[in-house]
Amino acid sequence: MNTNLMQGFSFILPTRIDYGVGQLKKLTEELKELGVKKPLIITDKGIVKMGLVEKITSVLEDNHYEYIIFDEVEANPKDYNVEKAAEKALKSHTDGVIAFGGGSPIDTAKNALAVIGYGGKALDYMGRDKVKGPVQPFITIPTTSGTGSEVTFSSVITDSSRNFKMTMKSLHIAPKIAIIDPELTLSLPPEITASTGVDALTHAIEAYSAKVSEPIADACALYAIELISTNIREAFRNGSNIQARAAMLMGSTLAGIAFSHSDVASVHCMAEALGGIYDAPHGVCNSILLPHVMAFSLQDATDRYARIARAMGSKEACDSKAAQEAVEKVRKIVSDLKLPKLAQLGVKEEDLERLAEMSVENLSTSSNPRFMGKQEYLEVFRKAL
Repeated sequence: MNTNLMQGFSFILPTRIDYGVGQLKKLTEELKELGVKKPLIITDKGIVKMGLVEKITSVLEDNHYEYIIFDEVEANPKDYNVEKAAEKALKSHTDGVIAFGGGSPIDTAKNALAVIGYGGKALDYMGRDKVKGPVQPFITIPTTSGTGSEVTFSSVITDSSRNFKMTMKSLHIAPKIAIIDPELTLSLPPEITASTGVDALTHAIEAYSAKVSEPIADACALYAIELISTNIREAFRNGSNIQARAAMLMGSTLAGIAFSHSDVASVHCMAEALGGIYDAPHGVCNSILLPHVMAFSLQDATDRYARIARAMGSKEACDSKAAQEAVEKVRKIVSDLKLPKLAQLGVKEEDLERLAEMSVENLSTSSNPRFMGKQEYLEVFRKAL
């Protein structure tokens, strides 16, 4: 039974999606359309080391484009990464930004665009609608099937003084164009395929089960769950399978559309707390916590979890049994992909209170289908540990 069809909502997708194998070759056409003559490429050293940046620079050089590279983005990007990127853009007189990589470069670029355009510090723009107006033209090119950040208008940045992840949201930082090319994900190693893939699955599951879900986001989330759950093992085992890679990348993008128009929930609240304190990879944190939070939330999300199970291939007619099956299917995916346990991240018992407090502070905690306060977060952290 759909419970959100009688509620009003607004749906906007400011980003044009250019999807397809080999789509990267259209980059300079897109830059010309946007009037960009000298872009700043924001990426990270891992992408450079893998040789992927050469794919983008060769397209630019073949078309006589000048460009500047900023590759100092860290995992769980920090406020000072943003400010260094903005400083490089201003000193180099670039007139547009290309974010190339996973969620970290893309989130860094969004925040940097605000600083480039309006000055100040990275953290000045945290919260909703703090960006004063339009920013420089912005293109995203994802190389992982994970965050969906290429089509969202939010960015998560770590406040390095507090080791606390902060979120900014503004339509002004939405990419103008997302070039989504499955070929760019072929070289992802299995462990990154696994963690980013479950990150995308988490986005879709939380978007669909969040209290603020709406019908268009629901549709995107359910198809994302189907694509990811049926292709993630093959992409993990056989990274050269372009069909599996294409399905994962489309699933990730659909999940990004879903959660940006619904919300994430307690899995992300806990994962972002872990990322803040331990600087642990976001996708790994989500993969560890997703089955635990689903098990906790099950009693208040039966109908939604049942639909999720069916998107994952369940034929179970009974909603309560199907909902339980959804939790077990997620557990099996995490196990099959050999993702780590919470203890392997070095999480200490004495940090659990602070982690629970940080989770409660997260803006998305109220979106979880079952109420979670400090004690509930503590309970789930303890079970996961």
